[in-house]
Amino acid sequence: MVPGFAVSGQTHPDEADPVRTFPGQVAQNKLPKWKGFNLLDFFSPDPAKGRKATTEEQFKWMSDWGFDFVRIPMAYPAYVKFDRSRNITPEEVYQIDEQAVDRIDKLVTAAHKHKIHVSLNLHRAPGYCVNAGFNEPYNLWTDQKALDAFCFHWNMWAKRYKGITSKRISFDLLNEPSMRADMNDQHSKRSSVPGDVYRKVAIAASEAIRKENPGHLIIADGNDVGTSVIPELADLDIAQSCRGYHPGIISHYKAPWAMKDPDNAPEPKWPGQVGDQYLSRAMLEKFYKPWIELVGKGVGVHCGECGCWNKTPHDVFLAWFNDVLDILSSNGIGFSLWEFAGDFGVLDSRREDVAYEDWHGHKLDRKLLTLLMKY
Repeated sequence: MVPGFAVSGQTHPDEADPVRTFPGQVAQNKLPKWKGFNLLDFFSPDPAKGRKATTEEQFKWMSDWGFDFVRIPMAYPAYVKFDRSRNITPEEVYQIDEQAVDRIDKLVTAAHKHKIHVSLNLHRAPGYCVNAGFNEPYNLWTDQKALDAFCFHWNMWAKRYKGITSKRISFDLLNEPSMRADMNDQHSKRSSVPGDVYRKVAIAASEAIRKENPGHLIIADGNDVGTSVIPELADLDIAQSCRGYHPGIISHYKAPWAMKDPDNAPEPKWPGQVGDQYLSRAMLEKFYKPWIELVGKGVGVHCGECGCWNKTPHDVFLAWFNDVLDILSSNGIGFSLWEFAGDFGVLDSRREDVAYEDWHGHKLDRKLLTLLMKY
């Protein structure tokens, strides 16, 4: 069974393992130490370009391998009806496609059948996405119409799962928030979301959710595209989600969407000198210290995304990732690999330096799977 937890502040007796803390801290994570995968079935804003559906058999594999968590990053246009030959209008954002919602519900139900916790996430919300590729009609951080639509969507999902316990489902408000000069230009200037603005948005969405069920578990991704603790939310009954992509030269080596000059990126090493910096476990300890301290303040923490694109040498990836997972796990923080099947995944990652194992017609990265199961 997925371990229980309490949203009111008390810790469930079955919950987390003993944790290693920084000096002066004694803490246990309010969230279970879930571990699992991101499923990209509804990640694309265009359903015609969506991934191959996750099968029930694949949920069985996850469960058999000891995983108990999936995060489903959704693009809201994947489940609304509008004329896709032109840009969406603010009015069309409200036009829910019930058949598409039913398909998402089918995925949730399959996960629950195998006792896997589901975290629903708006990867693209009305007025914001970390990625470009779909024209937003407004800005979530500055426009009330966008915030109203954001709350409408979360209220819909909360109604859908009104009677489902937080042991089985949680709501991850918004993927990797940041403030961007142009919401529809991925490379426009990016900065932190002002804390008071993030707080306003988080409170509005949490009220829309908890109107249906005051016990619903809510998670907020860290500021600065998931990397920074949000102190302005620490007093709210909202957990926070970090990332396992630091440093980017390891996790996103040669990724064209993440690097300005991917062809000339320095060869990654772990540990070792890469470009103008020395990469080591010590830099990871420093990076995660604020998140571990957040656990110490009684805020639930989970790593909603982690992993490495397929161009990083496999041995470097595994050495780095072992340190990432060890730091998270030894501090009671669970994790979710981006992704299950695909370039970052345990299946069909298309790496050129892996001896894959044939697994029911898929190519399994057994070394990566073994590492994930270790924690």
